Amino acid sequence: MNQIKKIAQKVFTKEVISYIIFGVLTTLVNIIVSYILKAFCNVETNIASTIGIIASILFAYFTNRKWVFTSNAHTIKEKWIEFGKFILGRAFTMVIEIVGVFLLNDVFHTFYGALSDNNAFLVNKCIITVIVIILNFFISKFFAFKKLSKKD
Repeated sequence: MNQIKKIAQKVFTKEVISYIIFGVLTTLVNIIVSYILKAFCNVETNIASTIGIIASILFAYFTNRKWVFTSNAHTIKEKWIEFGKFILGRAFTMVIEIVGVFLLNDVFHTFYGALSDNNAFLVNKCIITVIVIILNFFISKFFAFKKLSKKD
């Protein structure tokens, strides 16, 4: 039991808990924007998904910078470099998300037949989003918001 407690303390740091909270909010922005565009505005599935991703990326940058990874970028140049790294990381996972949603939704038709088209899309979007959240944590922590050393 002590081993489990020690592992939990190492895994569930303030940073990880903050990331989970803001990750959930970011995910909600992504899914809600995507679903509203698809279900109520009849926007094509992949375009709706892409717009949802872009909205969530902007939301994530500001919340992660301030409350999760507590950026130590101070100069304008440092902030732009950090933002560029963040955008590069998110562009990478955006491609993963777009391809993943396309594969599940349009190629494999996952959950179609069992669910309505809109609900199948929602389930597929959620599956891919979980994978993207995990990737985004590591990209943000070790690439975009990497703490500057005294040499940097």
